[in-house]
Amino acid sequence: MGMGMGMGTALSNIDCVLVRPQHPGNIGAAARALRTMGLSRLLLVAPRCFPDAEANALAAGADALLDAAPVHATLDTTLAGCTLALGLSARRRGVRLDELDPRAGAARAFAHAAAGGRVALLFGNERTGLENDELARCHAMVRIPSVDDFSSLNLAQAVQLMAYELRLCALAAAPVAPMDAADPPAGLREVETFFAHLWQTLDAIDFHKGRAPYTVERRLRRLFLRAQPSLRELRILHGMLADAERMAQLARPDATMRE
Repeated sequence: MGMGMGMGTALSNIDCVLVRPQHPGNIGAAARALRTMGLSRLLLVAPRCFPDAEANALAAGADALLDAAPVHATLDTTLAGCTLALGLSARRRGVRLDELDPRAGAARAFAHAAAGGRVALLFGNERTGLENDELARCHAMVRIPSVDDFSSLNLAQAVQLMAYELRLCALAAAPVAPMDAADPPAGLREVETFFAHLWQTLDAIDFHKGRAPYTVERRLRRLFLRAQPSLRELRILHGMLADAERMAQLARPDATMRE
């Protein structure tokens, strides 16, 4: 193929994540959709019913994907090692994210995977799609441009559409420069740990001054997810926050009394 990683290796770095799927048949049909396009990674977050005979029936022979599918209780544990997360949504949501069409989303996902990153494609459940707090963990949103008056795309069909676009990327792939092994991008677990430290520091310095932190936190999430910081950069930011917390502690009126 002339690729640094090989087509199959790049595709194996892409996780298809079904978040709170309601119908086991859709899980099986999603496994079939992935298998036909050469993808092998299906992950489940809090499925309502799995394992299930209907899932195996609709997998139509792609049982190996079902048997290997990890089941996670929360989205955060699922995303822990991922360095790029894209959330699929049939419609615009309240969370402001960069919006890609499926072809552009697949191109971004494949290029990241081919360079050695791990990608998560998030698909919400059949009734509500991805919730805003789930989309807030994504670097960008992929919106399937369905018609305005009937945007209810079947879950497994959405998986098939993205899997097809990823396969087109793989078939047309040119060599991709690998990521810097000495300073790789941080996984989403490390990014969430940083966000927790950032929110704690903003409280310590009374940044919000009694206002609700929701809007500011959403905007800061977008900023740092867009930047895709490396582990080394996160260590610098943690150090800055720790110093800010220390100075805030010293500035408190009762600080000298406690010493």
